[in-house]
Amino acid sequence: MVTAIKTSSTPATPAGKSLSMGTAMPYETRTALHLKGLVPSAVENFAAQDARAYEQFKNKGSDLEKYIFLSWLRNTNLDLFYRLVLSHLKEIAPIIYTPTVGQACQEFSHIYPFLAPPSAVDGLYIPLNEVDSIDEIIENYRASIPEGCVPETTVITDGSRILGLGDLGMNGMGIPVGKLQLYVAAAGLDPTRCLPIVLDLGTDNAKYLEDPLYLGIRQKRPGDEEFYAATEKVLNGLTAAFPGIFIQFEDFNTPHAFGLLEQWRHRTLCFNDDIQGTGSVILAGFISAIKLAGIPAQDQRILFVGAGSAGVGVAKQLVDYLMIEHNIPEPQAKAMFWFVDSRGIITANRGDVLADHKIYFAREDNGDTQCKDLEKALEYVKPTALIGLSTIYKAFNEKILTRMNEINRQARPIIFPLSNPQTKAECTFEEAMRFTDNRVLFASGTAFPSYTIPGTDDTRVPGQGNNMYVFPPIGLGAKLARPTKITDSMIFAVSKALSNTLSDEEIARGELYPRIERIRETSAQVAAAFIHQAVREGTAQDQHWINLVNANPASSATSETPDGTYSQAILAEVTSSMWAPAESVQQLLSTKL
Repeated sequence: MVTAIKTSSTPATPAGKSLSMGTAMPYETRTALHLKGLVPSAVENFAAQDARAYEQFKNKGSDLEKYIFLSWLRNTNLDLFYRLVLSHLKEIAPIIYTPTVGQACQEFSHIYPFLAPPSAVDGLYIPLNEVDSIDEIIENYRASIPEGCVPETTVITDGSRILGLGDLGMNGMGIPVGKLQLYVAAAGLDPTRCLPIVLDLGTDNAKYLEDPLYLGIRQKRPGDEEFYAATEKVLNGLTAAFPGIFIQFEDFNTPHAFGLLEQWRHRTLCFNDDIQGTGSVILAGFISAIKLAGIPAQDQRILFVGAGSAGVGVAKQLVDYLMIEHNIPEPQAKAMFWFVDSRGIITANRGDVLADHKIYFAREDNGDTQCKDLEKALEYVKPTALIGLSTIYKAFNEKILTRMNEINRQARPIIFPLSNPQTKAECTFEEAMRFTDNRVLFASGTAFPSYTIPGTDDTRVPGQGNNMYVFPPIGLGAKLARPTKITDSMIFAVSKALSNTLSDEEIARGELYPRIERIRETSAQVAAAFIHQAVREGTAQDQHWINLVNANPASSATSETPDGTYSQAILAEVTSSMWAPAESVQQLLSTKL
């Protein structure tokens, strides 16, 4: 959400439209705004603006400079920014989000003044010592936004666990800002109704506490009691001011991520992308991988490296899938998973006190065997699938990858290095290809370049298990159908729908996810499946969508399990509901932004 702070001299023009015209502003509008003689005389079309913006983007010397340029552009010409993003999504997505957003967060206090004009409001910064003033903060925000631009979607973080980078404090604001750009670009949410929020609760990172340019409060983080009291006040204020707002919790530390989701998921419309979104997108890739691996689902042996909120969230959704889709009883499905953390394989008799979220997957069948590292775990488990959410750079080294290939000679090894950003990734796509004789079924959490098999013209495209495939359509579906809550079965339907979006060509190439260039198409399909599932469960509240789904049921409407299907009528209606940037001045003037 970006808008200029209102002043007595602000021209009375449609919200944001004059800024979005830029050098394409007609003479009569310039005259009305008293801009005659104050800007160059040429009146351009949007194509010329787009070409100039892309030229400037390409000329920047580093990815961080590109990030700063794009942020300023978004805060000064919203339509131009999103036209640029949508025209070059594969190139720009890694700049506005991972991996570049990680560096931007680390440097956020140093680059903040250069991301937007001083009058731009780009979200809420709520310090711990001002949570009692949440109503005043929200009223300040209301006064800064154009009439009719009430937030529908928010992404909120406290910066305590940003990507794989740890506690970045207030600097974590770059994550909500970036996520909401993907909501808009991938699923067509209205950018003027998106609200990024950072809870500035302090930081335990000495680097920032000692940085003279750090812009957050300079104190250690509070204990659990004070943390939950503060978030309670903020979320109560937010939901009272904006009833029905869709809340995405993002990058809280593991105990708080699970705690907030448990506290709020039945009280308001909310979602945790680290737990539910990561699990959903990886499940979709896993469904695709199982079809290609060469061994049945029930014979999979799945080894996770990293046991934080994301890893456990992913594994629990895979367990649900095996139970629902393959009729494997829960004890047997759970027994197909092993976890390695910093102390080795997680077992019930390891001798340490396990965090609550690790207990479910703790092994009880290991006897006296305790594997203290990944190499020993690999020999003990002999996995068919290796999934990394460890944030340990190169954890899947040549020895590990080669051994995975040897273990899985009768099938294709599934290897998912999912840690973000690239500097934390367990391996690259090239390494996975080289050390598995090009047999790997691969998905990563960050973008990697394509790989051409040496001596051939066979170029393979890596799968990216990027949450941007799922959280934007979940947000779109939530905005349209207005369910009372986001259920596990809705998330399951999203995974199934995403796995079904692969084209025949993508399947033939062994790809696990659709090409990113098709993401608005696939987001509409996934959102349609989400809406069908919400109506089927009786949680949808918007009568228009309830009536439309009932009049146009999916082909499997009588199925008892979520299958990710949808009707063409719902797909068409979802597609027509998606926001898109104006393609001409005439369109901009004739529509409400």
